[in-house]
Amino acid sequence: MKRRVRQFVCWGIGISVIAVSAAAQQRPLVTEDPEPIGDGLVLLEAGFDHSWTQKYPVSGLSGDLLRWPLVGLSFGLGENAEVQIDGISRSTLTIYERFDAPLSSMVQVPGDTSRGFDDLVVGTKVKLVSEANRVPAVALRFATRLPNASNETGLGLDTMDFFQSLLVAKTVQSIRVVGNVGLGILSDPIRGDRQNDVLTLGVSVARALTDQAEVVGEVNGRISTRRGVPPPGTESRGAMTIGLRYTRGAVRVDGGLFAGLTTLDPRVGATAGLTWVFESFLTP
Repeated sequence: MKRRVRQFVCWGIGISVIAVSAAAQQRPLVTEDPEPIGDGLVLLEAGFDHSWTQKYPVSGLSGDLLRWPLVGLSFGLGENAEVQIDGISRSTLTIYERFDAPLSSMVQVPGDTSRGFDDLVVGTKVKLVSEANRVPAVALRFATRLPNASNETGLGLDTMDFFQSLLVAKTVQSIRVVGNVGLGILSDPIRGDRQNDVLTLGVSVARALTDQAEVVGEVNGRISTRRGVPPPGTESRGAMTIGLRYTRGAVRVDGGLFAGLTTLDPRVGATAGLTWVFESFLTP
């Protein structure tokens, strides 16, 4: 048990969903590591994100966004699989600008602050290949984003989206490199009979500084495959993140800074949180 916990703490590198916004299961990153947490283990992470100049092109709102508390859970199912629940969080947008948008007439926010719950993301990760001397770890991840966020608050799209990703990772001495590539099927929030398929991409690097501290970084995002102008809310997005992680026992604290790569992404942002790995109460 202790060996599995140490292995996760050293190798756990960041989520995926990014597009989501992920929230991911390897704070403070989004790029998903193929290694599951281990049989009978539970991963609990909690933190916050603060984004400056966050735009909502469907509702016509723009401002500074605070997501708190930002909670995620993972449950180990055997040695090679886990179930994930992300997006257990609440957002507060301080509105600085309103502009014409497809669903701006639906927004019911009279003041300069909008609050609401975020979309829930439920996923499953299955490892296919274990890492060896010259062989990287390989896994598949499938996830569904549920329409929990309200479009009346201007913070949600009221759509259901689907994601599938190939996850690859390799450790070379004190450096771990993780790569993700996949497909996202995003529903059109304006027309229910349309969708936009996006290519999801992510690359992260973690470099151990000591036995307990590491510096991490990533580039993660999605690319629209639609010719011409994509449906609002399904545009290409991306972010670059750098951060630090410090592990003590089964608990890890983290912090990071991120910057958007498109005009629709936040200009800059900050994140911090902690991760705790423990044995499931249902384990005999």
